[in-house]
Amino acid sequence: MKSTLDSAALDAAIEDVHRAGLPGLFAEVRDGDQVWRGAAGVADVSTGRPVTAGMRHRVGSITKTFTAAAVLHQVERGRIGLDAAIGRYLPELVPGERGDAITVRMLLNHTSGLAEYLPYAYPSLKAFPVLAETGPQSLDDHRFTRFDPVDLIGMGVSAPAAGAPGSTPGLYSNTNYLLLVQLLEQVTGTTAERCITRDVIERAGLRDTALPAGTHIDGPHSQLYESWFGMIDPPRDYSVYDMSWVGPAASLISTVADLNRFYDALLAGKIVGPSSLEEMRRTVPVVSQEGRVIEYGLGLHPMEGPGQDASGQGTFWGHGGTVWGGGALAMTRADGRRQMAVAVNAQRWNRLDSAGRPQPHPVDGALAAFYQVAMDG
Repeated sequence: MKSTLDSAALDAAIEDVHRAGLPGLFAEVRDGDQVWRGAAGVADVSTGRPVTAGMRHRVGSITKTFTAAAVLHQVERGRIGLDAAIGRYLPELVPGERGDAITVRMLLNHTSGLAEYLPYAYPSLKAFPVLAETGPQSLDDHRFTRFDPVDLIGMGVSAPAAGAPGSTPGLYSNTNYLLLVQLLEQVTGTTAERCITRDVIERAGLRDTALPAGTHIDGPHSQLYESWFGMIDPPRDYSVYDMSWVGPAASLISTVADLNRFYDALLAGKIVGPSSLEEMRRTVPVVSQEGRVIEYGLGLHPMEGPGQDASGQGTFWGHGGTVWGGGALAMTRADGRRQMAVAVNAQRWNRLDSAGRPQPHPVDGALAAFYQVAMDG
């Protein structure tokens, strides 16, 4: 099949995103054996140091696909029951009737009804997602805070429920994945970081991907500029940050090349078996952190490709993620041929209108146009 990898169009599209106001971004797009890597803008606004396509980057909730794959690997080994109650494994963390009603599957696809702990861990975000009533102060207060994951889980479990276990639409909640981290540790007798590294990262042959415990990103990387909807002006660098506030739910460091390599291996059945992969792609409606209803599987979600047909072969599967100051998106087409992974070094650049809603920004349109070129050719 002839490649539709248009390097000139990709070069122009990524440059347009930088010109629209993003300090820097870098990406890799694959079509069969053809590979394009590109970067635009700066990694440090004070020195003008350029971004490069090989930089390591905090990829946020893309981590959830790795964690979900590690859980499915243990399901295949018979150590975890996909539809078993979480109370069977972690009765002290989700006690009583709730623990009996919430299954491992519900944690994986965010239909547990458990609330997001984030507004309770970061007091100035208490009104999140009512953005106009939040503020960025807690981001600085907790730059070097070492959170206990059990404490974070307790915040989510004790908060008012987002819904009944198993009901839809579910609510995207990091509480679910911190519980899955504890589950992995319970059934394997090792740390979740080691389990994910052994069963997922090493199995996929990733050389620049890790779940580090420290506050810094090792190797060449960009600064990460957080605006918090214009409330931090000028944007502040949060590339040095203790990531225990999300742990193995969203603390992965990777490269765009490794992300494409991972999703290629996962969707080819090299990380989990065919039946597990089928379960991962079984979706339900879930309310995202942005308040949109999306389709979500077990650590995977679909994105409709420009050329999608009735068979779904144009569907892309992957995940997006954000951290303070940065973000990433990695998607692979169902047939495995076309892939894109994109990393950005700024976050929440939209200002709010009088009703507290994010206003459109030129970066949004330019990013959408880049995704179109990357996925469609």
